Amino acid sequence: MNAETSDEGRSSLTGRSAGPHGESAPSPAAATNPAEPPRPAPEVPEPPGPVPEVPEPAVPVPDVPQPPVPTPEVPEPPVPAPDVPRPGTPEPEVPDPDVPAPPAEAAAAPPSAPDRAFSRDDAPDLTEDAALDAALEALLLVVDVPAGEELLGGTLDQPAGRISAALRRIALRYDAAESGIELRRIGEGWRLYTRDRYAPYVERYLLDGQRTKLTRAALETLAVIAYRQPTTRSRVAAVRGVNVDGVIRTLLGRGLVEETGTDPETGGLLYRTTELFLERLGLSSLDQLPPIAPLLPEVDSIDEQV
Repeated sequence: MNAETSDEGRSSLTGRSAGPHGESAPSPAAATNPAEPPRPAPEVPEPPGPVPEVPEPAVPVPDVPQPPVPTPEVPEPPVPAPDVPRPGTPEPEVPDPDVPAPPAEAAAAPPSAPDRAFSRDDAPDLTEDAALDAALEALLLVVDVPAGEELLGGTLDQPAGRISAALRRIALRYDAAESGIELRRIGEGWRLYTRDRYAPYVERYLLDGQRTKLTRAALETLAVIAYRQPTTRSRVAAVRGVNVDGVIRTLLGRGLVEETGTDPETGGLLYRTTELFLERLGLSSLDQLPPIAPLLPEVDSIDEQV
């Protein structure tokens, strides 16, 4: 009795129970150590899921220079190639600028009209005396014979009394300025003349001019007068197709042609050749001139048109 009690007492003191063989077995109270905290249960790993794709960092694209855009070429306008004549092609004849080519049908073609007919609306106003004086000077420069007040007034649409006063005013102005020209009243008309003081220079000029050769225009005009004399200036101009006023003045100054009255139909001055003309050509008469037919065909038809 005491031994069992002592064993149980030891067992209670040591916390162990005696086994069947006298070994002490740990008690439930002794298995747990109140001084140590409870250990956490181990974590059970979750099953692995799909690994998220980590995007790669964006790599900057290097600046690649763009190829230049070609500029469209604008074609230049074609330059016309000069006309090159073929080998063996005869060169075209260049007419003399002073002598126009004769028309193909001189008899049928009427004389060419001016580009624009003169209109009195285009004429300057002659109300002022200065304008009237200038208009009279322009007319007196081209007259061949002295012109009267009635003729000049009819051309300018002015009364004869005002024309007479203007002519005297012009003459006084030339005299006061000691001009190289003077306005004279000859018979019933007025005309411009060179002043006598300067006559030696005029004579020298005319004599020097006679020693120079005539131009082709002067020779052609002289030929027309020689074959059609006596003839008017308008008929000569119709044959040549150009104005011949200046050329006839040259022939008059050379003494190769002269005035010989007026045409009864038109009232124009008639011209004929002089003895000096025959002397210069070495002819005794006009009958020795060569035939005219090859040079001026159908001249009579031209006279009918003038």
